[in-house]
Amino acid sequence: MTTSWLVTGAGGMLGQDVLAELAADPDAVVTGLSRQQLDITDPAAVRAAVPGHRVVVNCAAFTDVDGAERSEPAATAVNGTGVGHLAHACADGGAILLHVSTDYVLPGDARRPYPEDARTGPVNAYGRSKLAGERAVAELLPETGYIVRTAWLYGAHGPNFVATMLELAAARRTLDVVADQHGQPTWSRALARQLAALGRAALTGRAPAGIYHGTASGRATWCGLARETFRLSGLDPERIHPVGSDKFPRPAPRPAFGVLGHGNWRKAGLEPLPPWEDQLASALRAPAFTALADAARSTERP
Repeated sequence: MTTSWLVTGAGGMLGQDVLAELAADPDAVVTGLSRQQLDITDPAAVRAAVPGHRVVVNCAAFTDVDGAERSEPAATAVNGTGVGHLAHACADGGAILLHVSTDYVLPGDARRPYPEDARTGPVNAYGRSKLAGERAVAELLPETGYIVRTAWLYGAHGPNFVATMLELAAARRTLDVVADQHGQPTWSRALARQLAALGRAALTGRAPAGIYHGTASGRATWCGLARETFRLSGLDPERIHPVGSDKFPRPAPRPAFGVLGHGNWRKAGLEPLPPWEDQLASALRAPAFTALADAARSTERP
C-alpha cells in the first residue's frame, strides 16, 4: 500500500537526504517542496500544500543561530508560527507530522544526557524560536505529532562543520577548535533514515507521539570531532589545537552541554542512531567529503 509523504524544506541539507531516503521506498509517493516552493510562514500556502499527504516531514527552518539573535521575530516566524501552520493543516487533514527540532531548546547545564522529558530552557533566541514550534506541535497534534530533536548536524548537501574543517585544512597549518562544548555530531543521512523509519512506525501505530532525540550515540567536543575528521581523512589530528569558547565570541550564547538521551526510540520498536564515530566514517566516504579530503592531503606538509 502506497503512502503519500510531503517533505518541507526539501532543498536543504537534511531535506535532500530525506528525499533520497524515501526515494528508495517503493511504497512512498513523495512530494518535496523547497523554501522557494513553500513558505511555511504563509498559512494559505500551507493549507493548500498539506492535503492529500499522510505524513509530513518538516525540515524547513530558520537555522542561522547568530542571525536569530539579531532578529528573533524572523526566526520565530519560521520556527514557531510556521510550524504552527503546518500543525494546524495536519490536524485538519489527519496527517502525521514529523517536526525536526534541536537540542538548543534545553539549557545546556546538565552533566548527564538529557531525557526526552527534561525541563526546557533555551539560552538564545534560536532555541526560543524552536521551542515555540515544539509547543505548537504538542498542543495541536497530541496523538499524531512527533518532535525529533537533533544537533551538530553535518552532511553532503550544505555548509557544515565537517566540511569547513576539511576546507580549512587545505588553507591552514593548524586550527584552533573549541573543546569545552559537548554534543553529538549527527550525519544528516543517518537522521533521514531514522525519520523515515519513525514515519513508518507512526503509520502502523507502533510509535507513540511525542519527543524523540535524533542524535548520534556517544558524545564529543568540537575539537574531538575535528580531530576525528582529520584522522579518518588521512590528515594529522595534532594540527587541531583545543581552545575555550571564549576564543570565539558569538552574538548568540551556545549551550555547553547538548548530549541527549535516546530512551523513547525503543518504545517505537526502533534502535537509536549509531555512535557518532561510525556515522562520521560513513559520511566521509561521500564524494563531497572525499574531494575536500584529497585537496587537504595534497597541501599537508610531511
